[in-house]
Amino acid sequence: MWHHASGRHESLPVPDKQDPLFFTKPTRSQKAVAKYFATAIALFLLQIFMGGITAHYAVEGQNFYGIPLSEMLPYSVVRTWHTQLGVFWIATTWLATGLYIAPALSGHESKYQYLGVNLLWIALVVVVVGSMAGEWLGIQQYFDLDTNFLLGHQGYEYIDLGRIWQLLLLSGLVIWLLLVTAAIKPAFATQIEIRPVMWVLYGSCVAIGLFYGAGLFAGKHTNLAVAEYWRWWVIHLWVESFFETFATSVIALMLVRLGLIRASSANGAVLSATVIFLSGGLIGTLHHIYFTGVPTSVIAWGAIFSALEVVPLALIGFEAIQSYRMHNAVPWMARYKWAILFFVATAFWNLVGAGILGFLINPPISLYFVQGLNTTATHSHGALMGVYGMLGIGLMLFCLRGLNTNLAWNGVYLKGAFWMLNLGLAAMLFMSLLPIGLTQFFAVLENGYWYGRSPEVIHSPLVESLVWMRVPGDVIFAIGGFLLGLFLIDLLKKSLLDKPKAPAVEGLAEKASL
Repeated sequence: MWHHASGRHESLPVPDKQDPLFFTKPTRSQKAVAKYFATAIALFLLQIFMGGITAHYAVEGQNFYGIPLSEMLPYSVVRTWHTQLGVFWIATTWLATGLYIAPALSGHESKYQYLGVNLLWIALVVVVVGSMAGEWLGIQQYFDLDTNFLLGHQGYEYIDLGRIWQLLLLSGLVIWLLLVTAAIKPAFATQIEIRPVMWVLYGSCVAIGLFYGAGLFAGKHTNLAVAEYWRWWVIHLWVESFFETFATSVIALMLVRLGLIRASSANGAVLSATVIFLSGGLIGTLHHIYFTGVPTSVIAWGAIFSALEVVPLALIGFEAIQSYRMHNAVPWMARYKWAILFFVATAFWNLVGAGILGFLINPPISLYFVQGLNTTATHSHGALMGVYGMLGIGLMLFCLRGLNTNLAWNGVYLKGAFWMLNLGLAAMLFMSLLPIGLTQFFAVLENGYWYGRSPEVIHSPLVESLVWMRVPGDVIFAIGGFLLGLFLIDLLKKSLLDKPKAPAVEGLAEKASL
């Protein structure tokens, strides 16, 4: 970080007087990507609803404000859906970004790209709906144990979906990789300046497409310690290493495309960040496998290297802040204000949610006392939504701007969504989740780890009161998600009903800066 901040850097380029993307006509396959973003936001809103029900069960047991909802939606179902939907909607935004950015880089669309994008979206919907239905049927015991493993609920958090759905999802990822490969391949012959960044981008796409398969190494009768090992390959390496590498390179390419940073600067930053990601991510995985019987020294190495993962995203945030400071340099930069602000929010939550709250539970001595308590939930909410969720929304807004260059956005919706999501997440963490985790921590110190999740603690008056304190944050956050949905609906309505003439960029900038 010191080297990056104090080293000599090339001066930032002077931005073009006109938006480089304004006169770029999106291809058919790029236009087809829009439905992915609509699907992602629908899944996001459903995840928020499931999260509210999950939290409420903590104080009212089997009921939801007096309604015996658990008869239809047991706690195991809503909690499974809540965690799984988080992965689904965030991954959808990132995969859609890959499908959008590849033709944008190459200026080429393969013969079956449009068909492939549409078929992949159908496959995505089938996997999401099918896996959620299977999990409900499995938990409600409509399946026998063998069928439950194949079509129902495997029982491992974040990879809960049955083995058939898991195989279908992996197949979809491979198809996505083939589509990205076909679209981006011509760019390697033409985009000489940013070729290193493109290789990093493509390498991360290969890893995203294939590393989800690590979850298949755990079978129905695999020893729990071995199954946990492979599960964390999926959660930590697939999400926390390769998705981050993908994000680093995509953001760098976007900023180069806008003329905000030089290609040479992007090459150096992305390559150095990738080295840190992979060294931190690969070895950092080890801090997760505390309960698999590995030596303390292994966990210590994992905890130390896991801390390195914060550095590259902090550098991305630094670049995002620098870019945001340029939003008045030329009028058209205002069009990307909210996309860049979501990148800035990513940097903030990377420091707080992934960094501070994550390192509270990473070192071996912390793991011994607080792993699996609400301190873990605090970190997971701050990191998954704060880092990956905000980044997914930022990527989505950037792609939507390229798809709707001649439409004025409703900045009121975006402004409300940005602040409500961030303030709601902060309230959720610091008014409820973290205080509950600290309460459990002191209970563990006095009585042992088992006591931290006992009914005496979980249903104590203090903890139940702290659970109720989630309501303000949850409501604020839900309003933010709702406003984001309204923004998409408004944009869709304008694109379908309006037939605007391409206005001057200055006029768009004024409207976009609301």
